[in-house]
Amino acid sequence: MRLPTIFRLLTGRITLAALAVPALFLTGCSKPEPPNIAFAPYDQTYSSKLDLAQVDYKYPIAPAELAKITPDYLATLDQEQLDQIYARLTAGPIPDGAFDGRILLPRGSSGKFRLSEIVGGFAGTALHLKGLVVENIGEALWRGKVFFRDERVLRNRIDDLSVLKKIGLVEGEPKKMSYGGKETWLLFPAKLYCGQSLLDSRRESVIIDYFFTDEIPGYQESPDFLAGRRGLRVRDEIRMIRPGFYLGRAYLDRGFALNFTLYDKATDEKAQEDFVKTGKVQEDCWPGTQVRTAAVVAAAKP
Repeated sequence: MRLPTIFRLLTGRITLAALAVPALFLTGCSKPEPPNIAFAPYDQTYSSKLDLAQVDYKYPIAPAELAKITPDYLATLDQEQLDQIYARLTAGPIPDGAFDGRILLPRGSSGKFRLSEIVGGFAGTALHLKGLVVENIGEALWRGKVFFRDERVLRNRIDDLSVLKKIGLVEGEPKKMSYGGKETWLLFPAKLYCGQSLLDSRRESVIIDYFFTDEIPGYQESPDFLAGRRGLRVRDEIRMIRPGFYLGRAYLDRGFALNFTLYDKATDEKAQEDFVKTGKVQEDCWPGTQVRTAAVVAAAKP
């Protein structure tokens, strides 16, 4: 690994966390109606937080309310609320094609960013201090994730490498790839599979695993190694809010770092009406044994 200083390594952690994060999710000019979502009561102590299975059972989210969720709404929530929403979701289908996204930095009940609380130690403090610019870095560099469902591979679409080069995280000139009729950088490849959630093991999530990135065709040593087993060991997991819209969690060496969203407008617009009516979706991963109450109620309505 050719990272001469600890500053570069920590900056790499911040930048690589933005792998989970591309461009802004755009909604219409009118302010959308916020969803009516209940949360289990809690305070700052861990013992106050309800078991996730009980949250799922006592506070189901109807498909009509899932259809109202936006990244802007999610950005108003603290980390416990985001965790409670994530636990009430299933993985849905493994995505295919290009998705836009957004960083959702973890917040405590005070509303303040709490990366240092979650990651811990010196690295966590550095992440916390840099937290105010993470979103700006993500929006400037990361234009989205591209899922190659049949290959079970994901790549990150990047339009500008100048910032990464400036801080010494890219050497040379990585090769571009053709996607959607345009030449662009598709870097930091990852493997896609269904696997256990690090937050909620009752049902599987779609895992985006960078650990063996160097085994994927098209791997480019610099900068791709930063995400892999010789670098920061990035691992993401996602669950579906509704077709075309996913909530994700990014981990660095199994330490939780941040939340993110992935959005495909075309899929959302095409599938949303049917999803609201039935609550049913294709499940590529194990949905667990706990029945999602909201889906059953929605399906029973005329």
